[in-house]
Amino acid sequence: MKRILIILGIIAAVVLIGLFSLRSWTKSASPEAIAEVNQGGLKIKVDYCQPYKKGRKIFGGLVPYGKVWRTGANEATVIEFDQNVIVAGQPLDKGEYSLWTIPSQDNWIAIFNSETGQWGTNYDQTKDVLRVPIVSRKHSPAAEQFYISFSPSANGTDMILAWDQTEAVLPIQKR
Repeated sequence: MKRILIILGIIAAVVLIGLFSLRSWTKSASPEAIAEVNQGGLKIKVDYCQPYKKGRKIFGGLVPYGKVWRTGANEATVIEFDQNVIVAGQPLDKGEYSLWTIPSQDNWIAIFNSETGQWGTNYDQTKDVLRVPIVSRKHSPAAEQFYISFSPSANGTDMILAWDQTEAVLPIQKR
């Protein structure tokens, strides 16, 4: 019995070391980042990972058109609102959501999903809270690394999702 416990302990230690090594390796290829804004009393925080282009075709290639994308790398991107907001003209309650997108050549769909903490490819459409169409446009110069930023707008803030030669814009305002 003692021998079995020792073997199980060794196996558990090896598995844990392997998981931490894998996490470290994936984070070095697509590091964690936080985008935040506190504008006019509205606080938004986005926790995401930043993949690199590395010479690849991004939209319509690595990120296929018409399919759900985790909007970053590694774990699903998480966005948190400190109060009720309006996103692209639609109401969204304060709280924490995973952020997904469906890129297309012309415009995108932004998806706010109630499930958080999952690996970025484990998307469950039944937990969608809001889907809104958003504008995408050419971005110059090309962004080697995916990033999320905020830009003040007349009635709130625009959240910018930029990578390669594309940026998508999500208008957000207080409700």
